Amino acid sequence: MREILACERHVWDALVAGDATADDAALHDGFLGVYPDGFSDKAGHVAQLADGPKVRSYELTDLRLMRFGDEHVLLAYHARFTRTLSHEREEMFVSSVWRRVPDGWINLFSQDTPATGMQVP
Repeated sequence: MREILACERHVWDALVAGDATADDAALHDGFLGVYPDGFSDKAGHVAQLADGPKVRSYELTDLRLMRFGDEHVLLAYHARFTRTLSHEREEMFVSSVWRRVPDGWINLFSQDTPATGMQVP
């Protein structure tokens, strides 16, 4: 869990720092993101950082890990975060699929589901 959580935090930290290079390195070339406003590929995910940081702060809780063999895992969690251009805290449930590669892990897939109106443990 610690290793995958560190990888997931690496992506969030890239959003906080506005670090497109770190974001690019964390995502598989065939990355698919599923978001409330539609689908995104790797280029779209990285491009959001062209104008700098997108997230001011974040907190990840209620972590759950599912293993799919030795090479793939799904990390699901509850995220609370504040965007850089807002002071309003947002909440969502996230699931990310990671694959083991020779030098660590790479993110294949991520889905964000707004937690609006949902009971959060």
